[in-house]
Amino acid sequence: MSIKNAKTFNGSETVIELIRHDYNILPILSRFNIPLGFESKRIDCVCRENDIDPQAFLFIVNFILNGTIDSDLLPAISPIAIVEFLQNSHDYFLKYKFPHIRQNLTSALEETHNDINPAIIAFFDSYLEEVKKHFAYEEKKVFPYIRALVSGEPTSYNINVFKKHHDEVGEKLTELKNIILQFYTTSQPNKMYDVLVDLYNAEEDLESHSEIENHILIPLIAQKEITRDNTMQ
Repeated sequence: MSIKNAKTFNGSETVIELIRHDYNILPILSRFNIPLGFESKRIDCVCRENDIDPQAFLFIVNFILNGTIDSDLLPAISPIAIVEFLQNSHDYFLKYKFPHIRQNLTSALEETHNDINPAIIAFFDSYLEEVKKHFAYEEKKVFPYIRALVSGEPTSYNINVFKKHHDEVGEKLTELKNIILQFYTTSQPNKMYDVLVDLYNAEEDLESHSEIENHILIPLIAQKEITRDNTMQ
């Protein structure tokens, strides 16, 4: 994860200050389902108004902004709040981001390339199926396990299973982006340039999503498992 600016935010600062510091945080606000109309409200106030755990929100936002984790604060973060954010992220990608990209990609294809246009769409759709499978595994196996762990229910799953099989889903998207950059000629490049911007943004968003799982969710749940196992001894 690239470090853009090492500023750390707290709940007393406003959402507007956060956005002005780095507007790339806007998709994160969207995935927390925070509505627009911030006025001059503080971060902790906006979180409370939208039933969002302020600690989890700031932990994720500050990690995205500066790429660091305060391991002393990690045990206090709600696993359920992280899971809810990741679930919202899945909905964001599958119900909004990727349909939006596909629509724009289809619109940007030109008839002069009808020989390869179907292959490009098929390539994108194949990639999207990979993303769906990746997300479905988390929603059917990982997230229910975390909820069971937090509630004290018995379960045979372990977060190390997820860690060992946590495949990255961005490689094929990078490949599609490179195919367009290198080989797709167009007489009206504006549309395709917009598609490329969307692909770059999606690539970064997916990397951020994966980093949150690797550096926040997995270590947090591993700590919870140790606490559970020690309690059972």
